[in-house]
Amino acid sequence: MRYTLITILFLSFNLFSYNENKYIHIVLPSNETPQVITKGDAADDPAIWLNSLYPEKSLIFGTDKRSGIYIYDLSADIVSYNEIGNINNVDIRTVKIFDNYSKKHDSQTFIFGSNRTNNSLSVWFYNDVKINRALEKNNFRLSKNPHISEKANMVVYGVCAGIDREHGLIAFLTEDEGSRVQMWKYNGSNFEIIKTFNNQNAIQSEGCVYDDENRTLFISEEQDRGILRAYVLNKELNFLDPVVIDTRDGNIFGDPEGITIYKTTKNEGYLILSSQGDSTFNIYNRKYPYEYFGSFKISHNQKIDGVSDTDGIDALNYNLNKDYPEGLLVVQDGTNDGEINVENQNFKYISFTEIISALNL
Repeated sequence: MRYTLITILFLSFNLFSYNENKYIHIVLPSNETPQVITKGDAADDPAIWLNSLYPEKSLIFGTDKRSGIYIYDLSADIVSYNEIGNINNVDIRTVKIFDNYSKKHDSQTFIFGSNRTNNSLSVWFYNDVKINRALEKNNFRLSKNPHISEKANMVVYGVCAGIDREHGLIAFLTEDEGSRVQMWKYNGSNFEIIKTFNNQNAIQSEGCVYDDENRTLFISEEQDRGILRAYVLNKELNFLDPVVIDTRDGNIFGDPEGITIYKTTKNEGYLILSSQGDSTFNIYNRKYPYEYFGSFKISHNQKIDGVSDTDGIDALNYNLNKDYPEGLLVVQDGTNDGEINVENQNFKYISFTEIISALNL
């Protein structure tokens, strides 16, 4: 992107605009992960796991879509690298379970992956206590083979998970180079498709996120059209009448990519979208009519380079530690420009306090 003198002047005030409606604030990253092992377009999608027992030991899962999944800690150090296939997107849900053996309630975490090696929905699940025991021994990693692997019968692309009040643990898979979206439901032993629908004849559906409390599926469409849509689940699972939140005629520049939700209360908060064409992040109201609140760009911070060409993102509102008292945003960096040479891609961490302050949320 070329900067004019006027743009540079605006940047000095942490603000510039591409049109009369889109104002872009500047935020700074607090940390970055090591580069992924695969060269080129490889790092893609992060997912944050809240460690409810020890929040300061929460984890970030990040895909190298050419080889597997990395697991990082809050210091952006690698916990493990899991060479388990071409996992494009990843998502996480933790559910409460009753342990018949111990006769007490426990938590179990499900890690979902859109596996392009065999075009499947891949799922790993672990008891949270056992995850922490493994972390104490520095040996937590994903098994080579997922605990559940379900053939999608289409070329898979994105995945997002949810806990729905009617259907329980669910997941959505989007189709590569197509408009199909599959809705999967967990039946206690495996996942089964309960609905397949078209994302308004999309040429290419990209990222998705499910809002559990508001029962809303958000999907971005890239390539020819560039649209962000919202589908509210109803009893009939009718996906024929989505709400168009934004398009390239509005605040989306180029392809809309990763989507995430930052919750401020049970039902309120912010929807965040990667506007890849101008390397910015748009913020909308989490609830209808999904009004646009502003945008921000992630600039360089000392030795940490700025962020551009982002695919996947994830956010969490929780006091994790002193560095992230109001939560964390993790984004994939599509260029990862080093001080001398362009490095392999990686992920950047941003304290949500930075974003709240910059946009006066």
